[in-house]
Amino acid sequence: MDAINVLALHGYHGSARILRQQIQPLDAALPSSINLTYVDAPSLPRGDFGWWHEGFSGWERTRDWVIDLAGQQHFHGVIGFSQGAALAGLLTAVQERASDTARGDGLGFRFAVMIGGFTSDAPQHADLFTRPLTTPSLHVTGSKDSIVPMRDSLRLAGRFADPVLVQHGGGHVIPDEPEVVGRIVDFAARHAAALHTAVLAESAPDGGRGDA
Repeated sequence: MDAINVLALHGYHGSARILRQQIQPLDAALPSSINLTYVDAPSLPRGDFGWWHEGFSGWERTRDWVIDLAGQQHFHGVIGFSQGAALAGLLTAVQERASDTARGDGLGFRFAVMIGGFTSDAPQHADLFTRPLTTPSLHVTGSKDSIVPMRDSLRLAGRFADPVLVQHGGGHVIPDEPEVVGRIVDFAARHAAALHTAVLAESAPDGGRGDA
């Protein structure tokens, strides 16, 4: 495996270009083995500004678009900011419920990072959150965030069985403080290393079992 590919999801009124600027300090600190793939929401070419609108209108279109994209480009992880973080949480739930919903079994996310995210209480998503999500997750929240208050990010984290929580003292931003960036990098690098090890074991002649 040459690289770990991580899908990077921008916020509302954002774009791939804007997220690339916002996340540059983190991207620069990631190991060379981790590649962030920035994408525009499918609605942007039509003049819309997000992955969905009020009431999660357009969510299904976005879900199906990402699933199709993952079928063309294999992703090992996902990172999102704001609405993109909420989308990362929903997609992770879709992936884990694939056997129940026949959707999302090709997403392939082994870990998820959500910055300034929130969760859905919409009835259409109730079946996605019937039990805690087991995908390793890291959640970043700002104590001064007035757009997505900390309580909302913590509710998203609460959807996961064993979330890692990182708090910073700023607002609704992707923080560039070395300590926060370092924790995100450590989390991603640890899971990337585990994925490399798993792939090597699976590709070994004996399946990684040795001669026992």
